[in-house]
Amino acid sequence: MRRALIAFSLATAPVALLAACTASTEQTDGYDMAASAASVPDVEMTVDTSYLTEEERQVVNLLIEASGYMDQIYLRQRGANLPAMRQQIADEGDEGVLAMFDRNFGPWDSVEDNHPFYGNQPWPEGAGFYPEDLTREEFDAWLEAHPDQREEMLSPYTVVRRDGEGGFVAIPYSEEYAEFLEPAAALLRQAAEITTNESLKRFLNLRAQAFLDDDYFESEMAWMDLRDTPIEVAIGPYEVYTDRLYGAKTAFESFVTLRNPDESAALDRYVSFLRDMEGNLPIEDQYKNFQRGFESPIAVADQIHGGGDNVPGVQTIAFNLPNDERVREAKGAKKVILANVLGAKFDMILDPIADVVLPPEQAALVSRKYMQLETLFHELSHSLGPGTIMVDGRRTTVNAELREQDSALEESKADVMGVYNLLYLMNRGELPVEEKSELLATYFAGIFRSVRFGIEEAHGKGAAAQYGFLLEYGAFHWDEDAGHFVIDEDRLESGITELLRTELMLQATGDYHGTIDFFDRYAHLDEHAERVIAGMEMIPVDIHPIYPSRI
Repeated sequence: MRRALIAFSLATAPVALLAACTASTEQTDGYDMAASAASVPDVEMTVDTSYLTEEERQVVNLLIEASGYMDQIYLRQRGANLPAMRQQIADEGDEGVLAMFDRNFGPWDSVEDNHPFYGNQPWPEGAGFYPEDLTREEFDAWLEAHPDQREEMLSPYTVVRRDGEGGFVAIPYSEEYAEFLEPAAALLRQAAEITTNESLKRFLNLRAQAFLDDDYFESEMAWMDLRDTPIEVAIGPYEVYTDRLYGAKTAFESFVTLRNPDESAALDRYVSFLRDMEGNLPIEDQYKNFQRGFESPIAVADQIHGGGDNVPGVQTIAFNLPNDERVREAKGAKKVILANVLGAKFDMILDPIADVVLPPEQAALVSRKYMQLETLFHELSHSLGPGTIMVDGRRTTVNAELREQDSALEESKADVMGVYNLLYLMNRGELPVEEKSELLATYFAGIFRSVRFGIEEAHGKGAAAQYGFLLEYGAFHWDEDAGHFVIDEDRLESGITELLRTELMLQATGDYHGTIDFFDRYAHLDEHAERVIAGMEMIPVDIHPIYPSRI
């Protein structure tokens, strides 16, 4: 998993689905996200493509075209009633939001009103992956009574439907979405025929085949082996944020990006420290994970197009894939930083937030350098810590045990571990220790960037838990006269260690109920947090990147 600050707010209001059109209208601990002026401005994302060969240009355009099919699949996976959503927006009389809805979802009346994935409620907990009326209690009971069918029912590549006889049937993605996956596969094969890069050719052919047979393992392995091409593409079913019922079903998406070889090489050296960082985690050695691969290539890239789950909601600044634990144990995971998206977010969002949250001397320390490093180390941290675990003598995974709680805990863990590992490298002399204040200030301001997404969303919920834990720990205090927070750097540094230890042990023991209790205790914003967030009304919540349809 996973992506840095990507999943959208899961409010019941329809505008939450808009492709970065607006923030969630949900009230989040007293803060009305919809009140944020110009909350998600359009940003034209220009990318230098002059160095591409004609062959590479043709391949990229085919990948952009294939991304359109990811959009179509994701709308059905989301399970949203788009006509009803558009009507509600129209009834509210906001012509700007209505125009953005139409821009992002195309002709609204092209969506079938009676499509089986669209129920009466726009936001079923199981999205379009399960029957709309299915409850966790009903399905748990059925799975317990039919253990031989559990694997296919909770497969990341099936949808669940009622069979008409009181039971359920699992339908493979390749069958359910055949009308979109078959033409997408054809486009990938066409691109594979054009490219002369053997690693890209292999990945595209294997991914095309996976679209048709639902076996993604070999294509994930091939994606890890992409070499000597500026084209960095991820396309397929990856993240489980959309499945709030079980956190099991993957959503289709795509990232079409161009790699910056110099910046990628500059950051790639940090991969060599992964094993040492695993050994330095603040938990007992028996819980550390040295079985995972530590290859973890790093790419700094500019995004030129996106599709599916990558389009709506909070825009991705980095992703860490694949999520298949078998691939991670064999090869690690690839980290891709989207430099053009990250840079725009720093300039328009994080830098101004710092001036609201912190006193001038600490706000001035917030830097793009440490936003990028924290983003990178957030992604590196997804490859560290418990993955495959033992619970009551069973070999299982953290995701399987923590279910719908896993995404928020994993995102919070990656935030905290990212800073913890940067502090570790400073103490080793690999980064300037005199920049510690810069790192801590950037991290703290970043908490407020995330909670503005809504604390029901995985990243926002994880950030709120960080706020609550560190507040209780005394890592910062509120200056009533000045109306901002003041960081206690020593307490913040030690608090990060204690918070990371707490979260890692919830994962290592597969403690589902303990994770619920953790979020119940800490994932809240107090009046001071609400006050500073209210003072950010002129700062965008996010950006809406505008990418070219062809290059």
